[in-house]
Amino acid sequence: KECSVYDTFLPQVLVNVGRSFDEERSNFFAPRKGIYSFNFHVVKVYNRQTIQVSLMHNGWPVISAFAGDQDVTREAASNGVLIQMEKGDRAYLKLERGNLMGGWKYSTFSGFLVFPL
Repeated sequence: KECSVYDTFLPQVLVNVGRSFDEERSNFFAPRKGIYSFNFHVVKVYNRQTIQVSLMHNGWPVISAFAGDQDVTREAASNGVLIQMEKGDRAYLKLERGNLMGGWKYSTFSGFLVFPL
C-alpha cells in the first residue's frame, strides 16, 4: 500500500483489542464516549527534509511533532495527548510536511480509552 503526503499507512498492527483501529485506513475510531490517550513516534531515515506529523481528531490537528536536523541520517519526533472523544470520533496521523521515506517501519501510533464518560 502507498500513502499520499496527507495520509499515513501503518504497515503492521501489533495490538487491536476491541478492533477500534481500522487497519485498512490506519484510523482509530472511538468505540464509546470517553477520554482517550494517543501517542506517536515517527522516524525519518536518510532524509534531509523537515517532517511534520500531526495527530488529527475528526479532521482537525490536535498536536504535531517535528524533525528537521539536516545533518543526521535518522531522526525521531514524538508527542502524546489526552482527547475527549464521542462514540465514532476518528483519530489518525497526518504527514503535514516532508517525506518519511521508509521510516514508517520504525514508527508507532497508539490510542486507548483512559476513562469512560
